[in-house]
Amino acid sequence: MSKKDPKIIFHCPVEATFSQIGGKYKMIILYHLLNDGTLRYNELQKKIPQATAKMLAQQLRELENDNLIHRKVYPVVPPKTEYSLTERGLSLKNVIDAVCDWGRTYMAGTFEE
Repeated sequence: MSKKDPKIIFHCPVEATFSQIGGKYKMIILYHLLNDGTLRYNELQKKIPQATAKMLAQQLRELENDNLIHRKVYPVVPPKTEYSLTERGLSLKNVIDAVCDWGRTYMAGTFEE
């Protein structure tokens, strides 16, 4: 989904949030850009090896269309493309940090049943 369409009516804030960051690899891309700064396409591919080239490109395009990341293309041969977070993307820092904290707890198996 791209920039907020005024015709779209969200029924809860979670729905609005996930309209922007929901996607197979979007949060992972945002996480790496938040922690590593500007990354080239091939660096993102190495950090997310489970993503096909087509899927990674699609997710990056959607994040760019939603103004969460910035794509800079250098006019060189071979082409060089870099991705970084926009101010809007940086505003997701607390969300990404909370998801990371939950994931670390889950990975450590320390949830009480």
